[in-house]
Amino acid sequence: MDSRQLEMMLQFCKAMADESRLKIIGLLSTAEHSVQQLAAILELKEPTVSHHLGILKQLDLVRLRADGNFRWYRLNEEVLGQISRTVFSRDNIARLATSAGARSSERKILDNFVDGERLREIPVSYKKRLTILKWLVGFFEPGISYTESQVNAILKLHHHDCATIRREMIGCGMLSRDKGIYHRRPESSMADGR
Repeated sequence: MDSRQLEMMLQFCKAMADESRLKIIGLLSTAEHSVQQLAAILELKEPTVSHHLGILKQLDLVRLRADGNFRWYRLNEEVLGQISRTVFSRDNIARLATSAGARSSERKILDNFVDGERLREIPVSYKKRLTILKWLVGFFEPGISYTESQVNAILKLHHHDCATIRREMIGCGMLSRDKGIYHRRPESSMADGR
């Protein structure tokens, strides 16, 4: 699931986490309604209904049709179906669990080896070391050129053995080195393991 889909899922869940908005969606799925009609049916004030409709409109879940002084709202079934198919597919839901588990294990490793911004020790386990290296490469900006002394200065802020860490980052494909100039490699070219 990409970040756009995750954001859409979060916004949809936030919008649907309100009983009044759920009822509005239910009513609009059966027929067009005006703010006045929705307010009367739901026993809410018109500004409250307008507020809820505004939130639903941000997700493009409702469509507006002007007719003189009246504004008629209806459910945008196409967008609802699209969200359902793309964001809430079985595969995307499964990816959420997988990525949450991965973040959780990475967080545990970082908690065990990092104190604030300082690395206590370089892990012996390759998997743990890779997590630490991914954390450290985050201190380098993509598209920026670094001299070896600049790389060392950044790494020394986090651990005294900057030479070992620098070599490991190059070996894992996180940093590239050409004629003494270092660059952070794109995420897609970084090694996931050996």
